Amino acid sequence: MSMDRVLIIDDDIDLCELLAARMSGEGFEIEAVHEGAHGLERALSREYSLVVLDLMLPGMGGLEVLRRMRAQSPIPVLILTARSEDVDRILGLEMGADDYLPKPFNPRELIARIRAILRRAQSPAASDGPLVLGSLRADPSTREAWAGEMPLELTSVEFSLLETFLRSPGRTLSREYLTETILGRKSTPFDRAVDVHVSNLRRKITAAGGGEWIKAIRGNGYLFAARVRHA
Repeated sequence: MSMDRVLIIDDDIDLCELLAARMSGEGFEIEAVHEGAHGLERALSREYSLVVLDLMLPGMGGLEVLRRMRAQSPIPVLILTARSEDVDRILGLEMGADDYLPKPFNPRELIARIRAILRRAQSPAASDGPLVLGSLRADPSTREAWAGEMPLELTSVEFSLLETFLRSPGRTLSREYLTETILGRKSTPFDRAVDVHVSNLRRKITAAGGGEWIKAIRGNGYLFAARVRHA
């Protein structure tokens, strides 16, 4: 079985060497790049299963790398941020990052996050056919989705959210449940990752003329198809 190739874009050379040593022992093949523009070039080479991207980079910053990456590639991205960079963390998620991890972190936690993202991105094709509800349709076998005849350009996280919602119409799904089911980890206090992903999914469905399907339930989570209004 071939190893998953992971690209790390981070200017902390010591950290990259530490992660490469730890992750190689866990079955990953690692390449590290220490500058944004070169990292973007390597990320777009289609040679990797996932990119670990630090937001504080010399030259081209991490958010700009992510923006350009997302314009051309759906490759899963885990962003690294300083604990004080709440705004950049949210911006990274809004721009299509799959998840984030604040620095400093335990390498074991990084490996767990990477494995969770890869499990979702590489999940085997479902055998129960496309999921259809009103104007929305999602095909788990190809991980493609549509609002009416309009294809939805969804990230891996957004597709998994839509699939989960389509399988549970009319049921309130808590943020904790979605974090554990979609992101593959426990929710932490003040963790807004799922909220940002849901907001992105809602925006894309609405922009495609699919109507409003997702209702936030204050203090609990989200309800899908509770009140449908087509555009």
